[in-house]
Amino acid sequence: MRLCFASNNAHKLDEIRPLLPAGLELLSLADIGCHEELPETQPTLEGNARQKAQYVWDHFGVACFADDTGLEVDALGGEPGVYSARYAGPQREAADNVAKLLRELAGQADRQAGFRTVISLVLSATEVREFSGQVRGSIAAAPSGGRGFGYDPVFVPGEGDGRTFAEMTLAEKNQLSHRARAVAGLVAFLNAEAGAGQ
Repeated sequence: MRLCFASNNAHKLDEIRPLLPAGLELLSLADIGCHEELPETQPTLEGNARQKAQYVWDHFGVACFADDTGLEVDALGGEPGVYSARYAGPQREAADNVAKLLRELAGQADRQAGFRTVISLVLSATEVREFSGQVRGSIAAAPSGGRGFGYDPVFVPGEGDGRTFAEMTLAEKNQLSHRARAVAGLVAFLNAEAGAGQ
């Protein structure tokens, strides 16, 4: 089976590829000739994920899944949420986003937060599935670690050992992460579909 992941983010592709079932060919947007910026104009993670996957299906006719991820900080009323990637502006710079987040939380005792990923899978004009994953944790006082991307240097998962996602190997992060949990739902569905088709 060939399936496109509607993302230009090489880090996300690297995270997801080892989680997918054997025999599934994962295509990037470049692989299908899609070089334009995908639309993300919806007010929710669910809406953005569906919008991106639907765009690929409508314009390229390729079965596709897309994700949208938000960091939801309790003390900030759930922000940055759906605006996580562009929290500090349209330039989408991770370091700027992290710096703004830490400024917003300066002096704040409550640093609890959740990371949430929603995946929308468009298999045909009529078949659309949705999967989600979440991890709770807290925001560190300062960035730590050189791995990962986005908010990983300041997110400490509650089920971990006190390290940020950026201090973990990819394999360690995939044991805990919101994206891995959403992908697990996607993989279970794809495996069930493959089994049913045999």
